[in-house]
Amino acid sequence: MYRTHIHNPNVKPLIKTPLKNIPLADIPINFFWGDVNNTNFLTYQRNQHIPIYCGSCWAFSATSALSDRIKIARKAQFPDVNLSPQVLISCGPGDGCGGGDAFDAYQWIHEHNITDESCSPYQAFGHTNGIGCSAEIKCKNCLPNKGCWAQNRAKIYSVEEYGNVTGEENIINEIYQRGPVTCAIAVTEGLRNYTGGIFKDETGRK
Repeated sequence: MYRTHIHNPNVKPLIKTPLKNIPLADIPINFFWGDVNNTNFLTYQRNQHIPIYCGSCWAFSATSALSDRIKIARKAQFPDVNLSPQVLISCGPGDGCGGGDAFDAYQWIHEHNITDESCSPYQAFGHTNGIGCSAEIKCKNCLPNKGCWAQNRAKIYSVEEYGNVTGEENIINEIYQRGPVTCAIAVTEGLRNYTGGIFKDETGRK
C-alpha cells in the first residue's frame, strides 16, 4: 500500500500577511468559488490514476488549489493556468508516486518555481519509479520531424508565502478570503469500512 502523506518536519511556514478574521455570521453560508455571481473561479478536476496508478494526490492537491488561486487573482481570465503535478513528482519533495505532502510542495515551489501542464503534461511516473527531474520534464516543446527539446523560456509560477491553517472558522476564512486550500485525511480502518452516517475517528491518527 502506498503511503501518500509524507511530511518533512523541517519545513516551516512562511507567512507575510496574516489573514484578518471575519466572523462566520458575516460569511455567506453557501459560498462557492465555482459560482460567484455566475462566474467559475475553479480549474478543472484531474484523475491522478490515469494513465496508471500513482500516489500523487499530494501533488495534485497542491497544484490544484494554487491553480484555482491563480484563476481567482486573474479574475477568471481565459485561458486557465493549470500547474503541473508532474514537475513535483519528478523534481520536487517527497517520494513521487509513493507519496508526499502538499505543504512541502509549496515550500519547493517557493524556492524553485513550477511550470504548467501546457509544457509538462502528467505521465503518472515520478523520480522514484522511472521519470526523474530534467529540463524537459520542467517544460518541453515538440515539432514534427524535429523531436522534443527543453523549452528554456517557459512561463513559471511561484508562491510568495505559505502556511498551515487549522480550525473550522480559520479554514472558512482562508477559503472565503483567498481561495481553495489543500487538506489531507487520515484513512483509518474505520474509514475504510465506512458505509454511511457520521464517522468519528477515535484513533488520533494524523
